[in-house]
Amino acid sequence: MTRARTNARLHATLATLAVLLLPRPQALHAEDDAAARNSGTFSSGYRFVEMSGEELYVNVCRGCHMADAMGATGAGGYPSLTSDRNLEAAGYAIDLVLYGRGAMPSFANMMSDDQIAAVVNYLRTHFGNDYHDAVTPQEVHAVRR
Repeated sequence: MTRARTNARLHATLATLAVLLLPRPQALHAEDDAAARNSGTFSSGYRFVEMSGEELYVNVCRGCHMADAMGATGAGGYPSLTSDRNLEAAGYAIDLVLYGRGAMPSFANMMSDDQIAAVVNYLRTHFGNDYHDAVTPQEVHAVRR
């Protein structure tokens, strides 16, 4: 391996370690962490066990979209979900959660129709979104390929 490659790998490893070792701002996530701990649901394995939209958001989505749903930039760009006009079209949100786009992975094989409906409904009624026409598991099923 060339010296430049070795140095590049070393720098990447050190940068990763620095991010992992940074103290986590507890005040920002304390409320959400308490909700997750009190929910008693933590996924272990390939399929998620959380059933409510809030549990799914806190344990699955928050890692990229943040506790306040404002999104983040860094190793990738994670869009804000606050006051998101794209969520007005329920079919768009269903398709996005099922099949992903860009850096967002597909959750089609990891969540049931009920779970996807729950998290889509949660997103569409929280974080400054006011879309109350609830998505049903049957609608999610109809979108699955």
